Amino acid sequence: MRALALALLLITAATAAQAEAPRAACAPGAGIGLARVVEIDTRTGPLFGFHTSYQRAANFLQPKEVVLTFDDGPIPWITRSIMDTLEANCTKATFFSVGRMAIAYPQTTREILKRGHTLGTHTWSHPLNLKRLKPEAAIEEIERGFAAVALAAGQPIAPFFRFPGLNDNAAMLTHLQARGVGSFTVDAISNDSYILDHARLVAHTLAEVEARQGGIILFHDIKAATARALPTILSELKARGYRIVHMRAATAFEPQPQYEAALAPILAKTSQPAGKAQVLPFFDPALRGSADVASTPPSEVPVTAIAPEPKVFAARANETLAAKAVSKKALVRSADRATKPADAFGTPKVASAAPAPPRRPRSAAQPPVQVQSPQESGWFSGFTNGWVTTVSPPPRLRRSAID
Repeated sequence: MRALALALLLITAATAAQAEAPRAACAPGAGIGLARVVEIDTRTGPLFGFHTSYQRAANFLQPKEVVLTFDDGPIPWITRSIMDTLEANCTKATFFSVGRMAIAYPQTTREILKRGHTLGTHTWSHPLNLKRLKPEAAIEEIERGFAAVALAAGQPIAPFFRFPGLNDNAAMLTHLQARGVGSFTVDAISNDSYILDHARLVAHTLAEVEARQGGIILFHDIKAATARALPTILSELKARGYRIVHMRAATAFEPQPQYEAALAPILAKTSQPAGKAQVLPFFDPALRGSADVASTPPSEVPVTAIAPEPKVFAARANETLAAKAVSKKALVRSADRATKPADAFGTPKVASAAPAPPRRPRSAAQPPVQVQSPQESGWFSGFTNGWVTTVSPPPRLRRSAID
């Protein structure tokens, strides 16, 4: 036991020293690099990306340009490995972090910004049914997520947001527009949530990018396959003539104070004292990165500033019909409760449309009901005093059992 404890102390000390050691500056021409920076003014609440049915802002990417984005993190041993790969290739990315993940790993959240990347949000708890929640619950998921990520980062973050599962709707887009938040869907989906083999992930991602000749690429910094595949993906993108564009915000997001006040005690429990090294997973302590790098792209990288025109996010037909149906059902229920008398328990009585016809009593001398014989019916049947006993066929197997 003492030997194991000593080994753990040595591993922790070694990784802490590695994190504190300054890293060399990115060599010119190393990796795919960074072609340009696009600075986005989000005060009009623009929507970017191909995968949406709502009115999008103009595409700011040129052919053969891509934006790297990562959702759902951070997870220290994966997010840091991804940032190490990005640093080795002298490029930057945008991270859409989940609020509760940022609160759980505040050091990694702060490191994302310190290493020069852009930090947006992805709700508080990543509900895939965000657009089906009640409006107040959906808004709380968004606002709480922004407050959590900003609080964990310890500094302002970008007013950038991505819907979980890309499930946007007009009401939420309108709320984000009022808050001056830009929404980002995607152009190329890596499918790293489902592809576990990194070689297949490389092939699928490159095929998606080639199909659209660039665009915003969706990855997840909670997938080990993504961390393994990213060096090859960046190398192949460079070989095929693609260029990386980095997004940054012209303004910072302002969280609502009530959410920050509620989340501050939670963050205090997860934050580590300064100078205390974090114990890393045993399987790969080398994945820990460093935060001692420049926080801004090199000055020679050109910057393009854009200020999209405001759009109106009209509800789709199915959303409007669903809202009307819910409203109509509520009105009918309300009218029923108001007009129908209640019984002794306070439950409204439901009057039938027409009285049921009286049943004709069965005569004792009535002959028994004739049924098919076993030969006629096709099933095992027993004929007993006019009643038939049928053995049902076996139930159909569930699909899971068949598959």
